[in-house]
Amino acid sequence: MSVSSSTATRAPSALALGALLAAALAMGLSPVFVRLADVGPFASAFWRVALALPLLWLWMQAEERDRQAGTPRRFGRGSVLAGLFFAGDLFFWHLAIMNTTIANATFFATTAPLFVVLASWLVLRRRVAGPVLVGLVFCLMGGAALIGQSLDIAPERLAGDGYGIATAVFFGLYFLAVEHARKTTGAARVTFESSLVTSAILLVVALVMEPHILPQSVWGLSVLVALAWFSHAGGQGLLAFALGHLPATFSSLVIFLEAVFAAAFGWLIAGEALTLVQTAGGLLILFGIWLARPKAARAAADHQQPAPP
Repeated sequence: MSVSSSTATRAPSALALGALLAAALAMGLSPVFVRLADVGPFASAFWRVALALPLLWLWMQAEERDRQAGTPRRFGRGSVLAGLFFAGDLFFWHLAIMNTTIANATFFATTAPLFVVLASWLVLRRRVAGPVLVGLVFCLMGGAALIGQSLDIAPERLAGDGYGIATAVFFGLYFLAVEHARKTTGAARVTFESSLVTSAILLVVALVMEPHILPQSVWGLSVLVALAWFSHAGGQGLLAFALGHLPATFSSLVIFLEAVFAAAFGWLIAGEALTLVQTAGGLLILFGIWLARPKAARAAADHQQPAPP
């Protein structure tokens, strides 16, 4: 199946692109909340998703308020797969952080768009547009420039580096699963259903791997609520909306924007100076995303059915 037969060819609206940028911003702040939380990494991963469920449920009810009465509602395969893949993403991401340097974990995790492109081409048999491939190369170069000088490859960290690559694989599969689910389902339902699956899996992981999963203070609880409502409900919800209007191959480049935002926050909040190489890396990422953006000309052979809201 070629790209022209999927939502990937849809002309990007300003709203969808804005949602994608906001999603990157929200998800880029998640490491800050994780560090401030007073529970372990797997417990915070569980609460990140679980505490977002009430908000996502309300969003889903609002989105489907005008839905025809009696229309059957059931979990779609895309939503279930998205939940499984996102659970794998968070699980291996936290393992990577625990077993290698943050720079290494971040660098290998940012290769997720590469796996989106490979899976689209090899598994889904989609033709990937040339500008997307060129843009991906620029983004990978920019990511390496942003993080590369902090990389430290060592034999004792190879397992952690492998976990970082596994994170990228699962995150890439998550993008494709959400894109598939959004062909027939609204953003709110996809995000709620996938989050329900993810939270069930991560609850088991947290109970097995953490000494305690409950926050130890009001401050700790407030941090987890912020993580859930801002980074998950906001970040993943906006991403699900964008994936109903933009191709996964392009949207996956949002992970590079997370690195740009993280560097910017480090400069503005923590006073971490940006080197010339890092600044150039950020500009390369922005240029790569600009190159990879879907063109209106590629939307000529678009779906005849509009995307769900």
